[in-house]
Amino acid sequence: MRRLLALRREGKLTTGQVRSAADVLGVRERAVWRWLAAAQRDEAAARAPGERSACAERFTVTDEVRALLALWKGNVAAVHRELTARAARGEGESPPSIPTLHRAIRRDLTPGERAGLAGGERAARKHDVFLARPRGWRDQVWETDHLQVPVLVDVEGKPRRPWITWFTDCATNAITGVAVTLVHPSRESVLAALRSAVLREERYGSFGGVPEKVRVDRGKDFLSRTVTAAFDLLDVTVEDLPAYTPHLKGTVEGLNRAVESMFLASLPGFARQPRPGKRFSRPKDEVLLGLEDFTTQLLAWTLWWNTEHRPAPLRGRTPLQAWQDDPTPLRDVPAADLWTFTLEDAGTRTPTTRGIRFRRRDYVGAWMTGQAGIQVRIRFMPHHDHRIEVYHAATGRYLGSADLADQATEEQVSAVRRARSARARRLKKDLQASQRERYAAVNQPEAPQRLGALTGAQAEAELARTADSDLALPDLIPHAAPPADWRTPASLAALTTPARSLRAVSPPRRPRTARTNGAPRSTTDEDGDAS
Repeated sequence: MRRLLALRREGKLTTGQVRSAADVLGVRERAVWRWLAAAQRDEAAARAPGERSACAERFTVTDEVRALLALWKGNVAAVHRELTARAARGEGESPPSIPTLHRAIRRDLTPGERAGLAGGERAARKHDVFLARPRGWRDQVWETDHLQVPVLVDVEGKPRRPWITWFTDCATNAITGVAVTLVHPSRESVLAALRSAVLREERYGSFGGVPEKVRVDRGKDFLSRTVTAAFDLLDVTVEDLPAYTPHLKGTVEGLNRAVESMFLASLPGFARQPRPGKRFSRPKDEVLLGLEDFTTQLLAWTLWWNTEHRPAPLRGRTPLQAWQDDPTPLRDVPAADLWTFTLEDAGTRTPTTRGIRFRRRDYVGAWMTGQAGIQVRIRFMPHHDHRIEVYHAATGRYLGSADLADQATEEQVSAVRRARSARARRLKKDLQASQRERYAAVNQPEAPQRLGALTGAQAEAELARTADSDLALPDLIPHAAPPADWRTPASLAALTTPARSLRAVSPPRRPRTARTNGAPRSTTDEDGDAS
């Protein structure tokens, strides 16, 4: 624009030059002529052609407008109503029109700022630019995460949503280890997935080995004492990522998204989260998969992902091909040592003739014959209470496993679980009945009105039943008055309940004998009772 302006001052500007500038800038020829006229009036217009000149009358977004946008979740009309109401109360100037307010917000705020004020930090992060990590080499960095799958499986007649814990290699996009559990994952599922990831078995396509680093997302199970000790023994560095930063472990997060659309959506019982205000409904005649069938299909899909799928970052190669093309040497650990490293240490014990005492229960094994009295070290898998692994305390030599003595049968365990469930349902029902309150509907501002009227007689009767059923602490019940012939200090006599005799509730006392000149004699009270 400055060059065109100089040519115009020299009288050498032609229409063809203006037309060429308009084609380069992607605007009409008339717009270039207007910009030249504005640049002749103001030199600042030549530096930013097409932009409106800054003036005091133009409305700009202030901190107050930003706060209102955050309050009203980006609703510009609501912000305009709030500004208008404040101006009517004399708390500020009159706002501009809604179109002007829209233009100012689009001009002064970036798309990321507008999305963040409307939807929070996660929405703003979608407009950020992130650097891509270098691909690296195999077993350099692993990423791990939990995923609650949106698929219902049949567990003893009840639909449940299982969890998946898996490890993935960042260099090859390969799934190195998987563990499935029905409850919220714990250190037990992490250790199980870690064992399957380190051991190079054909089940996942010969992936594995010991990585150099593992990225986790501040999960307490990944950072537990047992899991941390296992990583330390394997010489693995744990990188604890900041909270709410899924982009820092994009490989496993991408796997979490891919498994839903590529595998889980085709399974029976797929229960995708419905829209807010909607309840999920599935066909009543739908037959759900069992946990065993679900795990079988998941492992088959994992093998397909590793050996046949071709992710875009690998440029036409499968994870197996990328793994085999990498000449980086692998660090392997024997299966027996890996099993030892991924067990929780419970300290030392001394076996007795009843076995090994652990958590107030006895564990026995056939190898314990003749071993009573030695020092052993206990290791166990978390939450697996039926068996422990025993090692020699001095040498660390593996001695064998020990099973729980006098273990309950499956019928007994089922009966106990049914009794516990019935008790929990009964307690929940009683608590809901005692805490259920109703309030009257209102159509004007007024204090809440509790419903459920009682007569005076009903209230007194319920209070009487409550008083009879309440249990008081023993130290809050005043003691009964002692017998009259007892010598009770005045300080203690004031704390007892008068006019109450223990004669009716206490067992009869033995006759008290008195000695007169060395001969015992029986004494009798006024009622003729022997005393």
